[in-house]
Amino acid sequence: MTLLGRLLKNRRAGETHTAWNLPNLRGPELLTLTSQDFGDGDTMPLKHCAKQIGGDDLSPQLAWSPLPPGTAQLLLVVEDIDVPMAKPAVHCLALIDPAAGHLEPGALAARQPGPGVRILRSTIGRGYHGPAPVKGHGPHRYVFELFALSTPVDSTPGPTPVDRARPRAFLPTVTATVLGRGRLTGVYER
Repeated sequence: MTLLGRLLKNRRAGETHTAWNLPNLRGPELLTLTSQDFGDGDTMPLKHCAKQIGGDDLSPQLAWSPLPPGTAQLLLVVEDIDVPMAKPAVHCLALIDPAAGHLEPGALAARQPGPGVRILRSTIGRGYHGPAPVKGHGPHRYVFELFALSTPVDSTPGPTPVDRARPRAFLPTVTATVLGRGRLTGVYER
């Protein structure tokens, strides 16, 4: 696998197609997103990585600064922007009740999400899927993007129900005004 990583070394999705850069998800960068488990730009602990590389697939603790007035729902997108594909891989997609205030470790689990968390479909499946970059590919950045929305996503029109839509089809259909947004980046390399 190390050879494959070296062969793909210069192929990376990049930030162009992230949720952060979608025109409909632009908004003021008013939120500070933090984790007790790692700082912005720091290495993510192994417990937050995928089981196939020895991790626990445990979503990290997340907290955010006070939400803008009128926030009806939060949208959390976790993307690997260094995956050797045309677009970033969505590792988790969730809707969060603003009353939650923060997320405890493991709150993004598919089978038992935390209070106020609704898990949507991601590129990989449902729930949080930790880092498992190709060996030898170099460091991968995992961007946790939080959007404070003015109306619940359920009111977003679209041909496919929110719970079944693929992330790249769903994210551009969000029509709620983004009242504030913030991001946190964790890094992992094999």
